[in-house]
Amino acid sequence: MFKAGAFWSRRFSEHMKETSRYLRYIFNGHLAAASIFFVSVAAYYYQQWLSELPENYPTAVIVGIAFGLIASYSPVRTLLKEPDLVFLMPAEHRLGEYFKRCLLYSYVVQLYLILVIGAALGPLYSTSYPGHDTSYYLMMLGVLLVVKVWNLLANWWMLKERNSRIRAVDSLLRTVLSVFIFYFLAKGDWVFAAIITVLLFGLMMYNYVLAKKKAGLAWDVLLQKDQSRMRTFYRIANNFTDVPHLKNTVKKRHWLVKLLTSAISYKQDRSYDYLYRITFVRSSDYLGMYLRLIVIGGLAVYFVTNLWVKVAFALLFLYLSAFQMMTLWNHHRTIAWLDLYPLKKAWQQRAITQWLLRLMLFQTFLFGLLFIIQWSPVGLIAVWVGGTLFSYLFINGYVKKKLV
Repeated sequence: MFKAGAFWSRRFSEHMKETSRYLRYIFNGHLAAASIFFVSVAAYYYQQWLSELPENYPTAVIVGIAFGLIASYSPVRTLLKEPDLVFLMPAEHRLGEYFKRCLLYSYVVQLYLILVIGAALGPLYSTSYPGHDTSYYLMMLGVLLVVKVWNLLANWWMLKERNSRIRAVDSLLRTVLSVFIFYFLAKGDWVFAAIITVLLFGLMMYNYVLAKKKAGLAWDVLLQKDQSRMRTFYRIANNFTDVPHLKNTVKKRHWLVKLLTSAISYKQDRSYDYLYRITFVRSSDYLGMYLRLIVIGGLAVYFVTNLWVKVAFALLFLYLSAFQMMTLWNHHRTIAWLDLYPLKKAWQQRAITQWLLRLMLFQTFLFGLLFIIQWSPVGLIAVWVGGTLFSYLFINGYVKKKLV
C-alpha cells in the first residue's frame, strides 16, 4: 500500500544527498574566508554609518520593503520529478501527507532569510526609533513569521491555477499588502496595519475558495516551478564545480564575440584561445558572473573610506573573479569532439591561463579608475601594482597547478 509519509522521507533523503554534494563545493574554504572578511568590514562600516544616521532617514520604508518581500516570497518545494506526472498523478488523493510535509519543509528552509534580514535591520531600526524597545521589534518579527505562513498557503493554493497572469497579479497584490503591513508597523500605526492585515487575510481566503473549485493540482506547473528552482541552484553550483546535467543556455552576442576574437589568427595553436573567449561571452554563466563581481567590488571600493581597506576589497574581488572563471577549464570536458582534433594539451593550458590573466588585469584597470575618480594616487598605484602582481602570482602559482 502506498504511504505518503514514507515516500516523502525517501524523496527528501534523495534531495538532501543531491544538494549536499554541491554545497560542499560552494561553501569551501576560499568562499568562507572571503565571506568572513566581507561581513567583518561591512559590519564595521555599518556601525560607523549608524552613528551618523540622519534624523529623517526612511527606515520604515526600508523595513517595510524588506520584510514585505521576505513574507511574500514563499515558494513551495514539492521535490517532484518528471516521471511523477505519470506515476503519481493517479494517486493524488493519497498525497495529502506528502504535500503537507512539502509546505513545512518550504517554510523551514526560508527562515534563514528572516534571521539574516532581521539581524541586519535590527540596529538600524533601534537607532531610528529609540522609543520602540527590543520587544517591539521582536513582535514585528513574530508578525513576519505569521504573514509568511499566510503567503505560503496562498501561493500553494494559487498553484492550482494554470493561468500565469492570474498568479502574477495575485503575487503582486500580496507583495504590496505585505509591504504596507510592515511599513505601518515600523512607524507604529497599528490601525492602518490592522486594516491591511485584514485585507491580506481576505485575499488569502479568496485564494482558498478558488482552489477548492479546481478539480486537482496543476502537476505540470508544480514540476515547472520545482525544476526552475533546481536549475537556479545548479547554476550557482556550476560556478564552483562542474555540474554535468546542467542545461546551459547560449547567447549569440555577435558584436562582443567579434570584438574579442578579431585579433586571434587562424592558426592551429590558437584554437583554444578562440574557444575559451566565445565560451566566456556566449555562455549564460561566465560573463554575467564576471560583470556582477566587478560591479559589487567597484561599489565596495568606491564607498569604503579607508584607503587600505579599499585596496583589500579590490584584491578580494579580483581573487573571487579569477576563482569563479577557473571553471572555464572544465566547461567542455564532456564534449568528445575536442579529442578528435590534433590539439596539444599545452595549447589548452596556455589559452586558459592567458585569458584568465587578461580578465584579471582588465578588472585591475577598472578598479584603478575608481581611485582616479576619487583622486587617490597612492591607492591607484597600490591597486594597479598590487593587482598586477597578484594576478601573475595567482595564475602561475595557483591556477597552473589546478589545470590537470
